[in-house]
Amino acid sequence: MQYLYNIIKADYLQRTRSYSFLITLAVTVFMAYSFVPPDTASYTTLSALGYKGVYNSAWVGYVSGIMTSFMLSFYGFLLVNSGIKKDIETEVGLIIATTPVTNFKYLLSKQLSNYLVLLTITGITFIVSIAVFLVRGTDQPFILGNFVFPYLFFAIPALFVVAALAVTAEVFLGKRSILQFIIYFLLFGICMAFINEKGGSDTGVFDPFGLSLMTKSITQHINTHFNEDIKSVSFGFIFNGHKTFKLFAWEGLNWTPIFIFSRLLWIGFGLGLIYISSLFFHRFDFKQAVTIKKKKLQSASAVSATEAGQLIDPMRISRSVLPALSFNYGIYPLIKTEFLLLIRQGNKWLWLLNAALWVAMFVAPFKYAYSYLLPVLLFLQVTRWSELVTKEKTNRIHYFAYASYKPLQRMLPAQIMAGILLAISLSLPVIIRSISTSNLYAVIGLLNGAVLIVLLAVALGILTGGKKLFEVFFFLLTYAVINQVPFADYLGSLPDHHAPFFIWIVLMMNLTLTVVLFIARRYQIRHL
Repeated sequence: MQYLYNIIKADYLQRTRSYSFLITLAVTVFMAYSFVPPDTASYTTLSALGYKGVYNSAWVGYVSGIMTSFMLSFYGFLLVNSGIKKDIETEVGLIIATTPVTNFKYLLSKQLSNYLVLLTITGITFIVSIAVFLVRGTDQPFILGNFVFPYLFFAIPALFVVAALAVTAEVFLGKRSILQFIIYFLLFGICMAFINEKGGSDTGVFDPFGLSLMTKSITQHINTHFNEDIKSVSFGFIFNGHKTFKLFAWEGLNWTPIFIFSRLLWIGFGLGLIYISSLFFHRFDFKQAVTIKKKKLQSASAVSATEAGQLIDPMRISRSVLPALSFNYGIYPLIKTEFLLLIRQGNKWLWLLNAALWVAMFVAPFKYAYSYLLPVLLFLQVTRWSELVTKEKTNRIHYFAYASYKPLQRMLPAQIMAGILLAISLSLPVIIRSISTSNLYAVIGLLNGAVLIVLLAVALGILTGGKKLFEVFFFLLTYAVINQVPFADYLGSLPDHHAPFFIWIVLMMNLTLTVVLFIARRYQIRHL
């Protein structure tokens, strides 16, 4: 048990003391404050076809609890899914493998550290939700239970499962981060579709988020008191302008024993995932894979040596007949190398998916290609861009890279240009279709957006020293773009953003990010 506690403590402190966690926490606090919008806001987080609850303690507490459960489950996976990978990279796993800690205890410790990170964010949102009620409440009495129970029965069990899924994904998918993201979000979408299915269970037993229980209670309340026939309630950040709502007083849920017991079952499901994963965990033993790789390399080297021996006699090699050394201090070879590193990174099968989306953008309706397919295609490259300037530290060669010839004038611009070249190449179908219709503003907006996303990856990578913050931020940005949130439309896909003013805003952001990242990298080089 002492080993288990030490692993959990060390992993938790390592995660929570990073800049990326602090920035993610700040963003989460802002989002938690936005879960209950003011009356003058142009958006809502719960849409019931023109109805909105009075801001009493039940409404504020339950909406905050369900939104925390939903949103943190949505992007929390990206935040905590690299615990085992970090132990492999730092070789701490080799030390752990020699200890008496079993596979199950080790994976359980990683799951619990993931869970504690998510619970830390949840605790902050809980405090913010109470503060929001005190600020925006409508002279309603404060009832603590209306804040405690939603977080206790909605967020806590759901996040336990999310933390377990993060560990399970690492065990079975290893370093295939983008594949982990895709499978998780497919499962998340399937789960949400099952929850929203008409005729689902009224008990909410099969709903890890508790979403169906709350939506059905709200629809029944509105239908009973206002003679309506509302079938569903929409959750999320829904931008619908300054719309007038009809108010109703909702007093919360009546918790049933079967629903409370189902929360324990979901926690048991998470523990079951950890146990199954422990049966297949490699325990940092890569000897077999390395042996097979070595045999292949040795056989290939033997063949090459045999062929070379037939052509060249080592005893007759003369330095005078060898070609003279040539030096190239230009930036083009670095751009070429960085671009090849980008496209060769990850599994080759992912390029089949990229190619399918790339071709689909030529044949799909322009609106869908611009607003949906292109943001998804760009997000699939998240692991490539997130490692654009962090791979040197990850592989511990930044001492050599920073000491190279003019790293600030050659290496960093080459990395940025390679990333922009990849983004523009992936955006070519939409760019070509925009040119064919003489939509020059759309072309400029696309180029601006391609540059922005690469500069964000570089800036966040340099400032935080890791890739996690960019991955979470890019996911949230893509989610907002697909839902057509105006302020997140970095590609300029909305008609209102085909204007010089919006283009100038994005351009100024690009210039600001460029200045910041060069200053930060210059500081790192001088204080290495």
